[in-house]
Amino acid sequence: MPQVQMTFFPHGVTHINDMLAFSRHDGRVTYVTGNMQLYTHEEDDRVAFRMITAQFCANGIAKQAQIARTFGVPSLSVKRAVKLFRQEGTGGFYRPRKVRSAAVLTAQVCAQVQSLFDSGLGLTEVAAQTNVKRDTLAKAVRAGRLRAPVRVPNSEQASSKSERSEQDSAAPMGMGASNVGARVAASLGQLVAVAPVFEAALDVPCGGVLFALPALLAVGLLDGAEDHLKLPEGYYGLDSLLLLCAFMALARLESMEALRYRAPGEWGNLLGLDRIPEARTLREKVRLLSEHDQPQKWGQALSKRWMHQDPEQASVLYIDGHVRVYHGRQTELPKHHVTRQNLCLRATTDYWVNAMDGQPFFMVNQAVDPGMIEVIERDILPQLDVLIPKPRALEGENSNSHRFTIVFDREGYSPEFLQRMRSRGVACLTYHKFPGEDWAEQEFSPSPVRLHSGEIVEMDLAERGTRLSNNHWVREVRKRSRKGHQTAVLSTDFRSDAVRLAGAMFSRWSQENFFRYSRQRFALDRLADYSTDDIPDTLRLVNPAWRELDGKVRKTNATLSRLLAKFGATNMTEPIDAKTMEPWIDQKAQMQEEIEHLQEALGALKTQRKATEHHILFKDLPDSQKFRQLRSHSKQLIDTIKMIAYRGETAMANILRSVIKRPDEARTLLRALYTTEADLIPDLKEQTLTVRLHHMAQRTSDVAIQKLCDELNETETLFPRTNLRLVLKLGSN
Repeated sequence: MPQVQMTFFPHGVTHINDMLAFSRHDGRVTYVTGNMQLYTHEEDDRVAFRMITAQFCANGIAKQAQIARTFGVPSLSVKRAVKLFRQEGTGGFYRPRKVRSAAVLTAQVCAQVQSLFDSGLGLTEVAAQTNVKRDTLAKAVRAGRLRAPVRVPNSEQASSKSERSEQDSAAPMGMGASNVGARVAASLGQLVAVAPVFEAALDVPCGGVLFALPALLAVGLLDGAEDHLKLPEGYYGLDSLLLLCAFMALARLESMEALRYRAPGEWGNLLGLDRIPEARTLREKVRLLSEHDQPQKWGQALSKRWMHQDPEQASVLYIDGHVRVYHGRQTELPKHHVTRQNLCLRATTDYWVNAMDGQPFFMVNQAVDPGMIEVIERDILPQLDVLIPKPRALEGENSNSHRFTIVFDREGYSPEFLQRMRSRGVACLTYHKFPGEDWAEQEFSPSPVRLHSGEIVEMDLAERGTRLSNNHWVREVRKRSRKGHQTAVLSTDFRSDAVRLAGAMFSRWSQENFFRYSRQRFALDRLADYSTDDIPDTLRLVNPAWRELDGKVRKTNATLSRLLAKFGATNMTEPIDAKTMEPWIDQKAQMQEEIEHLQEALGALKTQRKATEHHILFKDLPDSQKFRQLRSHSKQLIDTIKMIAYRGETAMANILRSVIKRPDEARTLLRALYTTEADLIPDLKEQTLTVRLHHMAQRTSDVAIQKLCDELNETETLFPRTNLRLVLKLGSN
């Protein structure tokens, strides 16, 4: 097997990735790979910095996200620099900026413009009357050369919360249902979907959730949704319903029933509607969208989009099962062991596929859990074969090539499974279930391991080749803790070095964090409906008789192990004589008899378990043990929307982490943002929808939110089905 050459860097450098680092010394920044210097520039030379880092990204030496994370610069700035380099080369960074040959805003023009501003006209009207470009006027206002009036809505222009409450209560067609004409047209089949129309409103509850709209649209909430989700014509359009569900997830409304206790007209303001649908109406719409496997097709399209957008992120995938406890009475589900509660409870199992940073790609629900290995081969791999783009490096495949790597825990350990996956071009990374004796301490050496977050930790690692019970050779990498405990990891990836494998394996906590956070903040375990379905007779499941015998084997084996330990620890503590010897011999003899009895019982149980079929078909279950499964189609749709909401929140959190002192509190700040009141000010002439957020609780939070506003406003997002550009502001400034 070819040996991977490690790159050695000088002392004191800061790593960008495994092959690239930089150092600062005497006011200069130097980029190196190993001991070889690549570029250097003055520390305050921003043009050279953008030009050099853009070359690294364009040539594949570094990723844009790595540059943004390492140097703390906005990711959008890095993208622009890379685009400039690809279009114009290095000369584009030093091209003189285009300036007007003569000043347009002379003193006379400025006086004329200012008088028009003072009369109450906006930028567009003034630009049209003076024949000066709107951007020129906007730059002059930002520079302080002109004073544009701030349009503060008054009682005639914008409604207050109390005024809207009175109007909603007096609506002719129910609470908040004031759009009578459109509702009558929808009831007569003359309306496809009502178009959003915004009106000026002050102090809208949860108005801050509109800050997430650019991220939700960028992640793909509405892209291609109409191709896979079909909704009958009616008052509410597909985009309005998807936005509502996403906003509910971000505002931490755990269920559709929670809408019963929210003002429908206030939430309607967020969508440009008179009111949102009632809980039962929304539930019916979700049911219609969940028919004919529509959520599965939509989810697969989104997964493919995410994987193709970042193939490197899809090259290493975490697979793990999440036990979803069921406390209802609709059906008697089989019991599963719930690790977080250390109990056996009725539940179903969802198998999730996540990226290394914890962001989800998709999940598959198992009403009857046949085990991780069968789920991976039967349900997950067929989807991955379609979704993951084939890398160019595999065009000339060899015995060590693989398309992607799957990482899982000891539940998926099987020598035969590892061999089958390798034959399919899939590398596996898992813990060794039977590691054997510890390795010599001299084999371990300290190695810097980069985790998915960019953090570098030092681990004592060692590596060997290992032959499994089926004579299949794999790589075994061990990590030694400070207390001497050794964790053994097996891998069929023969291209990556041991450091990279350790980084991938010991970053699995990111998926556990996703489970915990989504369960607590996105109500991941909550049901979307309470219906049940029949289970196909051909579905294979673990034989209950085998499971019962397996439990007895485990229990008997544990009892035997404790008794053997006690037998070995029973020693004579008094002087040996005839009086003390006899009780000690009787005690040892009694324990030996119990051990032999347990060994015989254990052998009989193992023989009986071996003779019992491990898996059976559902139709072969006794009638007393048959059950119905929970309907999962609506849950699939809601979980897909929650995945989009989580990904959108993650994108916003990545922006905030670069500007706040405690990066771990980025999501906490976003949760406060989503529930903060805001003013909605549409401007039909300027074609803008201004969302003016109320100030946060702390000055530092205001500074971070202002940075978020600047980043999101650069996207120039249009509210769906309108020509209104979203303008996000903090306060009245």
